[in-house]
Amino acid sequence: MGCCQPCCRCCPGNKRDEEEEERWQPLMDRSCTDVIALVIFILFWVGMFFIAAYSIAGGNAYRLAYGTDSYGNVCGMQNVKNANINLKSAGLDMTGRPYVFFMDILNPKDALEICVSKCPDQDLNSIQELKEFAKNSSSSLCEYDVKQENMLTAGQSHLGPCPSTPVKASTSFLNRCVPTDAPEFLVKFMAILNSYDIFYKVLSDVFQARAEIAGMCVLAVVVALLMVALIRFVAGFVMWIFMGIVAVASIVGTALLWWTYASKNQEYYAVPENERLDENGKDVTAFLVYSIIATIATVVLLIVLFVMRKRVKLVVALFHEAGKVFMHTPLLVLQPLWTFIALALFFIYWIAVLVFLATAGEPTVDTSTGWVTYKDPEPVRYMWWYHVVGLLWTSEFFLACQQMVIAGAVTQVYFTRDKKQVSSPILKATGRLISYHLGSVAVGSFIIVLVKIPRLILTYIQAKLKDKENSCVQFTLKCCMCCLWCLENCLKYLNYNAYTVIAIEGTSFCTAARRAFLALVSNALRVVAINSVGDFVLFLGKLGVVAVVGAISLIIFRTDARLHYYAVPILVICVFAFFIAHCFLSVYEMVVDTLLLCFCEDCRINDGSPGREYYMDKSLLEFVENSSEALKNLEKKKKKETANANANEHVELKETMNSSSKADYV
Repeated sequence: MGCCQPCCRCCPGNKRDEEEEERWQPLMDRSCTDVIALVIFILFWVGMFFIAAYSIAGGNAYRLAYGTDSYGNVCGMQNVKNANINLKSAGLDMTGRPYVFFMDILNPKDALEICVSKCPDQDLNSIQELKEFAKNSSSSLCEYDVKQENMLTAGQSHLGPCPSTPVKASTSFLNRCVPTDAPEFLVKFMAILNSYDIFYKVLSDVFQARAEIAGMCVLAVVVALLMVALIRFVAGFVMWIFMGIVAVASIVGTALLWWTYASKNQEYYAVPENERLDENGKDVTAFLVYSIIATIATVVLLIVLFVMRKRVKLVVALFHEAGKVFMHTPLLVLQPLWTFIALALFFIYWIAVLVFLATAGEPTVDTSTGWVTYKDPEPVRYMWWYHVVGLLWTSEFFLACQQMVIAGAVTQVYFTRDKKQVSSPILKATGRLISYHLGSVAVGSFIIVLVKIPRLILTYIQAKLKDKENSCVQFTLKCCMCCLWCLENCLKYLNYNAYTVIAIEGTSFCTAARRAFLALVSNALRVVAINSVGDFVLFLGKLGVVAVVGAISLIIFRTDARLHYYAVPILVICVFAFFIAHCFLSVYEMVVDTLLLCFCEDCRINDGSPGREYYMDKSLLEFVENSSEALKNLEKKKKKETANANANEHVELKETMNSSSKADYV
């Protein structure tokens, strides 16, 4: 089933495709697609649950969060002695020692680690000062079995029992004692964390304005919803203004280049020949070349704009139709919310398993040092990759489910002739997804993962080779990553259109992807118009939401005496407003893309003749080659339906009169 069906289904122009066109009924004749892929996805998640169970059973998240000493004790906790660890300092109560101290912070990998109750807050330059610090703070920086009175005679080295002096002043960072003269980036980070002049004031401003920030986020939602409702009315105006500005700017720019060339050319030849400079001559030649190139580019651009004018009209019409779709399915704008909740819950689960997996190693004693080390069993190394693939595949799966639901709801509205009969399109689309097409979604999301994994590998290799001076390798890696990024985005766009075909016809993913690709290629200019002019309008809509919310926030906060830097909460609000607007308007973009493919499929299958009438609205019929004939057929059909309805009413009225006459006679 699905991609495993006979190859004839994936061959263009065969008899089966022609037969399907003859009996084409959108949203009908559903059957389960890509079942094998769904079974593989379920089995994959069985493996994910196995990794989770293994990690929780063998891992210790506290070891990663609080840190351990060299004897396997978790700092700040009561430890239980492991039967396999025969060390006197193992299994100790470290409840009062929450910080990890390194005997040599510059070489922590080879240094002894112990748990201490307090990090040294001053430089300790001698063993005597170490003893005084232990006496005054009750925090010994020597091994657990070294008493204060014996510290002067104890040895000093990075292996213990006491640290070599001088010991630099340090502070706690993630329960680890880190010197204040650590690398520059860490020092700056710690300075920010401990700065009451900057970080505290910024957090204080955000906390003080928390109610206003929440209110502005709600306002951003309202403004974004208004933008979704209004953008279909202003889209045409914005598009034509944008195209006009581009055309005028190109013409003016080209004219200025020619004017500059003429001026420089006149100045150059006004000078006697023996006094002319070669640099000025080259400058004149350069401006001539620039002017010719700009002229060619302007002519090409004007031709493209002239050719694209009808496609831009189609984009405007699709924006209007998208607005009508939202009138029938207003809850469609909330689809990103459910996806966000699902992804957030999955990320929490994934990170929790990751933490346990990172601490799933078995403790062993290193015979060379006598310290406890943790070694990952051989299966854990493969579980890491499995877990990462699970993150990518499941994330893409959830996003694909959202796209499938949106495509299903929009196609149901489009392919319902009587829009008054549209009911619960989102629920029906969700039901069709769960009942029939989860396998197709699994296939599409896995294709994206196949591109993401090489990108991650190349990113890892680039990070490893960052300090190398081989510029050729760096350039090659960046080119490969750029190509993979482009391929990934192209596949995502193709996938969404494949989901639209699946929502219309109920085919498998491979067949749907082929039809979507052919439809996009045959309507390339329309696709370009939507993905250039249309996306620009939507981007302006996002900026409009940010501008409105930001301006209101500025009016509110500029006179607020509680705030130190009122620009900080305004910046936070603007960031949230942009993401909120992006979530809502990205749904609008998906709806427009879906309507375009529905329009293309409608034109491919139907011709406006009786029995094969178009499903599209009247506003879209003018973009069909035989639109006038199709409109006539549509009017004839409506007149015929009206006549039939009147005839039925006349028959019913006559029967009613006859029955009443008989009753009077009786």
